[in-house]
Amino acid sequence: MTAIEKAIKYLESLKPGEHFVYQKVADQFGCSRSALSRRWRGVSRDKTTSDEMKQALLPQQELELVQYIEELHIRGLPPTREMIQNFGSEICGNPVSMSWVERFLHRNQDRLISRWAPTLDRVRHQADSINKYNLYFDILHQKIEEHKIERRLTFNIDKKGFLISVQNKSKRVFSKPV
Repeated sequence: MTAIEKAIKYLESLKPGEHFVYQKVADQFGCSRSALSRRWRGVSRDKTTSDEMKQALLPQQELELVQYIEELHIRGLPPTREMIQNFGSEICGNPVSMSWVERFLHRNQDRLISRWAPTLDRVRHQADSINKYNLYFDILHQKIEEHKIERRLTFNIDKKGFLISVQNKSKRVFSKPV
C-alpha cells in the first residue's frame, strides 16, 4: 500500500465533519499535499483505477466476452475481429474501434489467439477421406441431438456444407489450448 493510499485510508477513518489539515496528514504519511488533496476530492485517481475507468467494458464484461469467444471456437465458429468489434459495441452501447479490439486481444492474450483461418477449398481437399467424412457426420449427428434440433427444421444445402458467408482467407480469433 502506497503512502497516499494509507493517507486516504486514514482520512476515510475520520468521523464525518471532523476537521483535518491536508499538510499535516501528508507530512504524517510522507506524501504530497497537493496529490492527497486532489485524490481525496476525487479530482484525480491512481493509475490502475484511471485505466479501468477508461476501458470500454468492465472487467466482468470482458471476461464474459472472452468466454463467449471461447464458446464460439468450441462450436467451430471462431469470430473475426469485425465480429468482436460488433460484440464490444453492443455490450458497451457505444461504437468501439479496431484498435480497441487489438487492445482487448492483447489484454486477453493468455486465453485468446489470432490466426489466419485457411480457405475452405484447402481444408476440403485435406479432409477428403472416408474416415473424416464419418467423423464429420458423427459430430453433426451429436450436435443435432445435443441442441435438440427437430428433423422438420433441417433442410438440404448445397455441396459446400454449412457456410455462414463466402469463406476467404481471413484472420480469426481462437481460444488458446489449455
